[in-house]
Amino acid sequence: MTTLPRPTTTLTADDARRIALRAQGLLGAPDRRAGVRGVLRHLGAVQLDTISVLARSHELVPYARLGAVGRKTVEDAYWRDTHAFEYWSHAACILPVEEWPHFAFRRRAYRDRPHWNHQLPDGAYEQVVKQLHTEGPLTATELGGAKRTSEWWDWSGTKVAVERALMYGEVVCVERRGWKRVYDLAERAVPASLLHDELDDAECLRRLVRLAGESLGVGTRADIADYHRLRVDQVDAVIADSGLVPVEVEGWGRPAWADPAALATPPRGRHRTTLLSPFDSLIWERARTERIFGFTHRLEAYVPKPKRVYGYFAMPVLAGGRLVGRVDPAREGRTLVARQVTLDGPKAVPAVAQALLEAATWVDCTNVRVERVDAPALRGPLTAELARALD
Repeated sequence: MTTLPRPTTTLTADDARRIALRAQGLLGAPDRRAGVRGVLRHLGAVQLDTISVLARSHELVPYARLGAVGRKTVEDAYWRDTHAFEYWSHAACILPVEEWPHFAFRRRAYRDRPHWNHQLPDGAYEQVVKQLHTEGPLTATELGGAKRTSEWWDWSGTKVAVERALMYGEVVCVERRGWKRVYDLAERAVPASLLHDELDDAECLRRLVRLAGESLGVGTRADIADYHRLRVDQVDAVIADSGLVPVEVEGWGRPAWADPAALATPPRGRHRTTLLSPFDSLIWERARTERIFGFTHRLEAYVPKPKRVYGYFAMPVLAGGRLVGRVDPAREGRTLVARQVTLDGPKAVPAVAQALLEAATWVDCTNVRVERVDAPALRGPLTAELARALD
């Protein structure tokens, strides 16, 4: 068993919170010259999800950091000129293309997997690869059909084959078209200098642990493991050689590790006021969100409507480095509708109004309507704040 060094640095809970915000690009001036691609490289992974209310989650993530970035600009930044690829990280994620070699350990694990939930018809895998080689980038539908029936889980043999080829690394998702994956051969889509599985598992894991630590700023072993969905024992095996340093965070009650660059300068600068996607990497791990912000966050889209507390797609509101409320949004024409708003007291009213107004402008809405506020006494101040700004 590796003997780990003892922490020599102690951080307050507020220190850790500010370090985490800066590491996630939400404290300090944004790097607008680097744009969306800079956000992706800074975060290391941007999660994808099918739900679209104001926009899809992978669009909301750069918006939260850069402001009103054009949605076509976001898509082009991810997919044009081989800057990114989609793979299994924290979940289905967009990843910087230079990290392709570091997911070799996961591709090998998939290839060695002894069983699959979907049966693969004889010859289907080879046919998919041959068709992509001949015809170029295609969706599963264009390859021969994604489903056998209308049930979402009932994949066709073609879909099973191409998804398996994606897991193995022979095929890459090169963009999303109408939310359908567009597949191409990795040999065409990934730069030749990166197209290899030469790194052993330990080197891959060291890199991903280091990347997770840099993206989090400071985190527990479980935080770091969760970022790219590693096992804790995989983290333990390499963390001493990852370049991260052990720290103690007051109130955390468990070992933590930090990016040494994050400790070198105090985290200062302008705080973003914004709505956050529930899948934003600042808050995608519930235990960490509760530990850092004292804020319980849960996506309720898959909870039966009568049991929802905060709404279908409640988006936490970040302001002043704190999570100060939630908004469950919708759109009706050019009106952004706040179906349900939860406020952390009267002081949160201006911030929530600001976040709603900026989001409305971004999605080309000219009006904001508030339907329900959990604290009825704050509904008037919130609507008055919005009215003043819209006049």
